[in-house]
Amino acid sequence: MQMMDQIIHQLKNSRHVLLATHTNPDGDAIGSLLAMGLALNALGISTTVFNEEPIPAVYRYLSGIESISHNIAAPSQYDTALILDCGDLKRVGKTADVIRMIPVVINVDHHPTNARFGEMQIIDPSACATAEIVYYLIKALGAPLNKAIATCIYTGIITDTGSFRFQNTNRAAFHICDEMVGQGVDPYLIAQYVYGTYSLGRLKLINLALDSIEISENGKLSLMVVTREMLQTSGTHPCDADGLITYARSIENVQVAVLIQEQSDNSSRRRDKTTFHVSLRANGAVDVSAIAGAFGGGGHYSAAGFSIESSLTDLKAKIFGLATNLEHWRPKEGEVCELFQPATKPPIRLSATNNRPKTTMGGAGLLHIRR
Repeated sequence: MQMMDQIIHQLKNSRHVLLATHTNPDGDAIGSLLAMGLALNALGISTTVFNEEPIPAVYRYLSGIESISHNIAAPSQYDTALILDCGDLKRVGKTADVIRMIPVVINVDHHPTNARFGEMQIIDPSACATAEIVYYLIKALGAPLNKAIATCIYTGIITDTGSFRFQNTNRAAFHICDEMVGQGVDPYLIAQYVYGTYSLGRLKLINLALDSIEISENGKLSLMVVTREMLQTSGTHPCDADGLITYARSIENVQVAVLIQEQSDNSSRRRDKTTFHVSLRANGAVDVSAIAGAFGGGGHYSAAGFSIESSLTDLKAKIFGLATNLEHWRPKEGEVCELFQPATKPPIRLSATNNRPKTTMGGAGLLHIRR
């Protein structure tokens, strides 16, 4: 039995399914979470839809948003956990150890650096978003597509591809979004919700974050900081920092943009250190997933991240130190990068670069780096 068939069988025969995604949820995480919740409920399957943190205000137009719980019951209450858009189970937050005790954990994700946790997995780096995989899952389940589910899937794809601007944009992104529009999705209205409406607090946060931007001496790396104090001053939440790194990435000649975000609950045991989440974005051929991996994180070739305990001063120094050696994180001439080949093809085994370990990638079309 193929893995998709096994997962469908498990979900249809589950007594109670826990659906969860990562902290600081983005549009793909929330869209995938709600689409699966709506689909399973339509089939009469009991679910709990969970996220540890508040949902960004820009996504509150999505159907089912009110069903998201910020607490879960004892693991004995569930026989299946479906974890979406998480490269590692730890990404769900403090409840990771509880979720690990649920009998069957299903891992559905599109990050090539996924840790392969869980009893069942669909890891497809060729997918433009986890919402693309969720679309196929819903189809395989036989759940009826409607405008509510379509809006969630469309939101997941449109946000994770940056409105089809990012390198993960593939043919499926256009095909699926076209089908979702056929289900009644209004692209203009969603664009207004996601990109055209800001709270006054978020505008204040953007102003503070822009003022924090620093550029490396060679101009190749930009760094932005969001602290707890900035959130308090602007009256915002950590989720309101979603997308701010785009401003740092848009600076002329910048190849790698970095957003350092101080975590709202400082889990560091040392008084001289703070817990930060670091987001990395690349405009060119720099492999930021390899950079994140060096710090214990992961992600995609052009979008990755990691968490670290450090002082802000030391962390900024480490990151700016990368700017002088970005060539180390570039593929050599003739190597093939992980960007999008059809999912029907077998994974590509990349050759090691600069003694980095080999990595299995998917993708939809291949990018050859030539100089």
